[in-house]
Amino acid sequence: MKVKDVAQLLEELAPLAHAEDFDNTGLLVGNPEAEVKGILVTLDTLEDVVEEAIAKQCNLIVSFHPIIFKGLKRLTGSTYVERVVMKAIANNIAIYSIHTALDNSILGVNAKICEVLGIQSPKILIPKKGTLKKLSTYVPFEHADKVREALFTAGAGAIGKYSNCSFNIEGKGSFKAEEGANPALGKIGEVHYEDEIQLNMVFSFEKEKRVLQALFSSHPYEEVAYEVVSLDNNNQDIGMGMIGTLPNEMEEKDFLELIKQKMGSPVIRHSELLGKKISKVAVLGGSGAFAISAAKSVNADIFITADLKYHNFFEAEKDLVLADIGHFESEQFTKDLLVDYLRKKITNFAVALSESITNPIKYL
Repeated sequence: MKVKDVAQLLEELAPLAHAEDFDNTGLLVGNPEAEVKGILVTLDTLEDVVEEAIAKQCNLIVSFHPIIFKGLKRLTGSTYVERVVMKAIANNIAIYSIHTALDNSILGVNAKICEVLGIQSPKILIPKKGTLKKLSTYVPFEHADKVREALFTAGAGAIGKYSNCSFNIEGKGSFKAEEGANPALGKIGEVHYEDEIQLNMVFSFEKEKRVLQALFSSHPYEEVAYEVVSLDNNNQDIGMGMIGTLPNEMEEKDFLELIKQKMGSPVIRHSELLGKKISKVAVLGGSGAFAISAAKSVNADIFITADLKYHNFFEAEKDLVLADIGHFESEQFTKDLLVDYLRKKITNFAVALSESITNPIKYL
């Protein structure tokens, strides 16, 4: 496989189009046409991680966090970022970052936190807006099944846990083929009436090119009539954070101890305990202060995240418990998620889990 082939597999899990605008995701270093000899998966790409890749004969590093976040104006080795990039280039090692594309995936970072903590029936906490589109097109009766299936195969018609979703309206279309046309039905210069099906289905915005290619290649008409409109509907498959429930409610202190044990957090910074049982749990890996109001709006009993500042804790307002478990701790299992995914997809070369502990924060 080439680097671009691995990138394509990763985008099936977490399309780069779903990443936040501020982020820097995708192939950051290396040649997309290079043959992959081995993959090392890490949370952060540091110098010792590149050394580990060299030792393990891996020429592709798949990293959660991007090593290049802001623009590099020079490569002199004066910063850890420059040294990592220089070492990777010198050893022909590619670096791919997935970051907020995986944050926004329903199978991503927050789903893994829910799995580790035993949170059941998780759903997206903050669904991403502006990511759904609707296709309407008009097809002769006898061709409707073919076109419908082609669109489903291209990824249209998926809503939550349901696929092959469409709405079909019977009607009669009319057209007149002018000189130079090559009509599949009807004759040049004559108005033709055809019994048709209006097909309607939604799709995620990054699939538009693929969906339209499927429409044009499967449709019998020379000129295909269709409409694509953007929807304001929330996309329940894309977004930040998750909300779910515990199998059995727990005392606040007991649940905090469980978090420490499962997530390996030496310390949990939390807001005032409220003396209520914990049942409904919101999570958001990494810096999640922006989602406090969202967690409150869905009546979460506790919101687990990281990087909360002093004044963020006041925002709990006795509505819920805020728990800052540490940035690294909240995202550490992302490596396992990616390794498991890639090993299922790729069997002809090694996919290794980095042994480097990249947490820059130490505790006494």
